[in-house]
Amino acid sequence: MSILDDPVLVLNRAWQVATFLPVRTAIVTTMRDMGSVLDPETYMLMTFDEWSTHEPKDHQWIKTAHGQIAAPQIIVLKKYGERPPRSLNFTRPNLYRRDDHSCQYCGSQLPAADLTIDHVLPRSRGGGLTWENAVAACKDCNSVKADQTPKEARMTLRRQPAKPNWTPKVRVPQKADTFPSWHPFLAKEGVAV
Repeated sequence: MSILDDPVLVLNRAWQVATFLPVRTAIVTTMRDMGSVLDPETYMLMTFDEWSTHEPKDHQWIKTAHGQIAAPQIIVLKKYGERPPRSLNFTRPNLYRRDDHSCQYCGSQLPAADLTIDHVLPRSRGGGLTWENAVAACKDCNSVKADQTPKEARMTLRRQPAKPNWTPKVRVPQKADTFPSWHPFLAKEGVAV
């Protein structure tokens, strides 16, 4: 893997974590004057031209036709004031997390491998795969309920399914522990490194 593919922490103009980009994209962003490189030692913002002549400590270097430049670790966007909205996708792991890894009919707490997704209103009757129509269920309860509504199967839901009110955290690349310059910003997000 090339240095150009390494992750760069991207902060919005309020210095909140926005996302991560590869070094190559971060460099293009600063070259187009859409962001500035943050010197992790002094917290000074630098243009691409300033950064290309800067020699920070503990950085990886990118060889160029005219020498070398330090690979940025953090950039700050100039025209972006808000964090991108982080919507919670409907996925099997998120559904199981919402339902505390327990069957919503019998209450058994189980590992993900032993859980299934049950459609409260069966798909054959128009029930979709949505937060409001899906619950975690053990294989036995799902088999008993089969193609019926809970009422028809004489089964009671432990709680009414709804979209969770939590939002996903920032996905931090695996290399996060190699960049101590990221730690103060990730700590504000509640992400332990």
